[in-house]
Amino acid sequence: MAHKPIRLGMIGGGQGAFIGAVHRIAARIDGQFDLVAGCLASTPEKAHASAEEIGLERSYGTFEEMAEAEAAREDGIEAVAIVTPNHVHYPSAKAFLERGIHVICDKPLTSTLDDALALEAVAKQANAVFVLTHNYTGYPMIRQARDMVAKGELGDIRLIQAEYPQDWLTEAAEQDPNNKQAGWRTDPARSGAGGCVGDIGTHAYNIARFVTGLQLDTLAADLDAFVPGRRVDDNVNVMLRFKGGAKGMLWASQVAPGNENGLALRVYGTKGGLEWVQADPNYLWYTPFGEPKRLLTRGGAGANDAANAVTRIPGGHPEGYLEGFATIYTEAANAIRAHQSGGDVAAAMASLPDIADGVEGVKFIDACIRSSNNNAAWTSLA
Repeated sequence: MAHKPIRLGMIGGGQGAFIGAVHRIAARIDGQFDLVAGCLASTPEKAHASAEEIGLERSYGTFEEMAEAEAAREDGIEAVAIVTPNHVHYPSAKAFLERGIHVICDKPLTSTLDDALALEAVAKQANAVFVLTHNYTGYPMIRQARDMVAKGELGDIRLIQAEYPQDWLTEAAEQDPNNKQAGWRTDPARSGAGGCVGDIGTHAYNIARFVTGLQLDTLAADLDAFVPGRRVDDNVNVMLRFKGGAKGMLWASQVAPGNENGLALRVYGTKGGLEWVQADPNYLWYTPFGEPKRLLTRGGAGANDAANAVTRIPGGHPEGYLEGFATIYTEAANAIRAHQSGGDVAAAMASLPDIADGVEGVKFIDACIRSSNNNAAWTSLA
């Protein structure tokens, strides 16, 4: 059955932003959304200039104005993408959820745990879908890894190693007034108390949880701000104890020269192991214990149904970051349409990060900070 594109709005993502353009491209890749309205910046002047730059006709000066106006229109937006700095996630998502408009929100969920819990309560009462864009969960080989673990191909999971090193904050980039990204990501008033742990540590934690399905028991975290004067952490080392006995380690850094976006995951069980690196995302290394290492590819004969279900182009052609985001958007569209038609929303959301994942991510940040402040003591999620 043919569907019309879902009418989409956007909060944030205007001039000087990084992630907004990524979301706009991803929303278009599979033809599931049509961007029709936005409040693209924090001032009306910049918002309208940003809208004009991309040819967006319905531009608003504030998200409050946009939520009220769009909810009143017969052709108003059906969903909104929130791609602002973290401190705006809660009030903007709340404004649209309370009007029954579906929300697709960037991570982390909010800048504080209190806001995360408050937004969870709003989302539970809202007549709307909430999706969190942990985009790496949309990669085909991550879907394959998750499926293999769920089917028991690795046996009982013993060890999980997750890492995400970068180098772009090795120096005090936030002191450059033209570096908008460094400015807000190192400002606790906008990013939240967690810097590196919130920005990319949550990605490493989320992907470990997504693939293995294991629940965290306790963690011991050591957070550092190596750059003098920096007000949030820029390097994170965390030991993880999972329920059931598995152990893990997580390292995230934004001061590791030579690393760009080095997200990697290794999972080892009683029957074998898996290794995946985001810089080469179309491949998954699988080693059954006592047998030669095997290279599994996206879209090829070695890929299973979980990988092929989110594969768009033939094996051997690169498919990665934008397509991972597109998978999240397309599955969000499926969930929204299921909601609109009275279908099975839970089934449509089965592989999507949701409000609960968002709250857990903020609880992870909070626990890491509490642990580090207590000399890396073992700490439970709030």
